[in-house]
Amino acid sequence: MTERSAAGLDAVSEILPHAERLPHTRTSLLLRRGFDALNGAISWLWVGLVAVVMLNVLLRYLFGEGRVEFEEIQWHLYSIGFLLGLSACLDADDHVRVDVLRERFGLRGQAWIELYGLLLLFFPFVALVLWYSVPFVEYAFSSGERSDAPGGLGMRWLIKAVIPLSMVLLAVAGWGRLTRVTACLFNAPTPVTREDRDVGQ
Repeated sequence: MTERSAAGLDAVSEILPHAERLPHTRTSLLLRRGFDALNGAISWLWVGLVAVVMLNVLLRYLFGEGRVEFEEIQWHLYSIGFLLGLSACLDADDHVRVDVLRERFGLRGQAWIELYGLLLLFFPFVALVLWYSVPFVEYAFSSGERSDAPGGLGMRWLIKAVIPLSMVLLAVAGWGRLTRVTACLFNAPTPVTREDRDVGQ
C-alpha cells in the first residue's frame, strides 16, 4: 500500500464511525449479516429475562411464593445472552476497549496493534477456553449434573454447552475482524469498496 493511500485511510478513519474505520471484505460482510441476525435473536432473550424477573417478583411479593427454578432461569437467560452476544459485539467493534496508546496512532498503527492482539492474545485465549470447556460440558452431561438447590433445574450441561458454542462464535467473529485488519495492512483479502457493498445489498 502506498504512502498516499495509507494517508487517505487515516484521513477517512477520522470521519467514519469507529466500527467502520477498517475496510470490509467479502468475508466480513457475510459474517456481519449473520451476526446481525444473531443479535436480533438474542434481543428476544432480554424480553424473556424481563418477563421472568417480573413474574418472580410478583410471585414473591404478592403471593409470598419464591420459585427457585425461576431464579435459575434468570441466571441462565442472562448467561446465554452475554456469552452469545460477545461475538456480535466483537464483529461490530462495540466492545469495551481500554486503550492507552492505541488511540494516539493512525489507522494503520491501530491495525498493527489489532493484528498482534488477535494473533497473540485473542485466538490463544479462545482456543484455551474452548479446550477446557468441552470436557466441562461432557462431565456435566455424563454425570447428569443438576442444580443443588431443591426444585432447581436439571440438565445443567445445556447451559454449560453455551460456553464452547460462544467460543466458536467468538473465533468466527475474530476471523472476520482479522480479514479486515489484513485488508487494511496488506490489501489481502481485497477490500470491498462502498460501491461494491451498495451493489451487493
